[in-house]
Amino acid sequence: MLDAIRWDTALIRRYEQASPGYNTYPDEEQFSPNVGSFEVLHALRDSHRSGRPLSLYLHLPFCANLCYYCTSNKVITKDRGRARFYLELLEKEIAMVARHVGHQQRVEQLHFGGGTPTFLSHDELRRLMACLRTHFNLLEDNHGDYGIEVDPREADWQTMGLLRELGFNRVSLSVQALDPEVQLAINRLQSLEQTRTIIEAARTLQYRSINVDLLYGLPKQTPQRFAHTVEAMIELQPDRLTLSHHEHCPDRYSAHRRINPAELPGPELKLEMLQGSVEQLTAAGYRFIGMNHFVLPDDELAMIQEDGNLQYNLLGYVGQNHCDLIGLGVSAISRIGNLYSQNHSDLTSYQQSLDYEQLPVWRGLKDTPDDQLRRAVIQSLICRFDLDIVALERNYGINFQIYFADIYAALLHMAKDGLLKLNAQRLEILPEGRLLAQSICQLFDRYSPLCKTTIDAPGALIT
Repeated sequence: MLDAIRWDTALIRRYEQASPGYNTYPDEEQFSPNVGSFEVLHALRDSHRSGRPLSLYLHLPFCANLCYYCTSNKVITKDRGRARFYLELLEKEIAMVARHVGHQQRVEQLHFGGGTPTFLSHDELRRLMACLRTHFNLLEDNHGDYGIEVDPREADWQTMGLLRELGFNRVSLSVQALDPEVQLAINRLQSLEQTRTIIEAARTLQYRSINVDLLYGLPKQTPQRFAHTVEAMIELQPDRLTLSHHEHCPDRYSAHRRINPAELPGPELKLEMLQGSVEQLTAAGYRFIGMNHFVLPDDELAMIQEDGNLQYNLLGYVGQNHCDLIGLGVSAISRIGNLYSQNHSDLTSYQQSLDYEQLPVWRGLKDTPDDQLRRAVIQSLICRFDLDIVALERNYGINFQIYFADIYAALLHMAKDGLLKLNAQRLEILPEGRLLAQSICQLFDRYSPLCKTTIDAPGALIT
C-alpha cells in the first residue's frame, strides 16, 4: 500500500504553481488546424482495423444558470427546447463517426459531460442513449464504466432511476461549496439536502461509484467555511472526491469577470484551505491517488493503483487506457491511436461542418516519438508516483540521464529538497512531494514554461 501523503508547507510554497491538467499530453494549447476531418477519418479506419475497444465522451453544453467560477464550454439558456436542435446535430455526428468503426469494437467507457447533461429531459436522454446503442456496441452487462455528471439542482430520485436504467453506473456530482455567502458570490445556490438526496439515490440504485467535486479559493471563502463543506461531504461518504483550486482568469473566462476580485482569498488562505482539507480527508480514511483526487481505500481506483495499472486520460483516472477515445459534440476532444483532435468550440461552426457532411473537427495534433516518451513519463508519475527508468530506457531506446540532461540538475535538486528519490534505476516521488507531482511533471513537459526555462538556462530552478 502506498504511504500516505505528508504535508510540507515549505516545499509547497516553493514548488506549487499553476500546472496543466495532463488529461492530454501535449495539451490542447499545442493543437493546430493542420489536423482536420481527413486525418480523423484515417485514424478511425486504423482503429477499426485494429479492433481496439472504444471510450465515448459526449459533450452536452447546456446550463440553466451561469456559475461564475466555470471554465467549461457551455450555453446558458432557460429554453429547454434548444437541446432538441443540438441533439439532432449530435445524432448526425454519431452516425457519421459510427460508419468508420467496427461493431466488434466494444464501448468499455462512456461519459456524459457538460454543461449540465441532466438539462436534457428524460425523453431526450432516452433518445440519445438509443441512438448510441444503435450505432455503437455498448455493453449490456453493467461491466462498462459508464458515467455522467449530475447537477443536484437538476436531478431527483426519478432522474437517477432513469440514468441507472439507461446503463449509467457512475455519477459525478458538482457541489463546489456549501456556505451560503460563497454560493451567492459564485451564483450557485445549492443546499446540502439536494446533494444528500442524490447521493442516497445513487447508493440505493447501486451505482458503482459516486464522485463529488469541490473547489477552494472561491470568493468569500475562508478556511473555516471550506472546512465545514469538506466535513459535510465526509459525512456523506462519497467514494471519490475531487479537490480543485479555483484559478481566477477573467481575461480567459468571461464568467470570472462577474467575481469581485477583492473577495478572493489570498495565497496564504488558499494554502491553509488546502492543508486543512488534506488533513480532514486523510483523517477520514481517504487516500490521495493524485491529481487532486481522493478515494476511499476500498474504491476500485485505489486497488488498481496498488496493482500498478492506474491510468489517466481525458475521462480522468481509469483502470485501463487501451481504448480509443472518441469525443462527440461541440468542443469535444478525441484521442484515436496517436492522433488528438478537437471539435469546433462554437455551435455555428459545429453545425456548418455537419451540414456539409464533414466531421466537425477544428484542430488537433499527431504526436511525435518524443511526445510519446514524455507522456509515458508523466503518466507513470501521476498514476504511480514512480518511474521505472530501466524499463523506460529499454522501451524507448534512450539513456535517461542523457536524454533529459537539460533538466537533470533540477531533478537532483528536487531530490535534495526531499520531493523525490532518484538513481539510475528509478525515480520515486516521496510522500512529501506527491501533492506537487504536477510540478515535477512540468520538468518533463517540453511545452511548459517551467521546462523551457530549465532547458534555456540549466540550473535555473536551483536557488
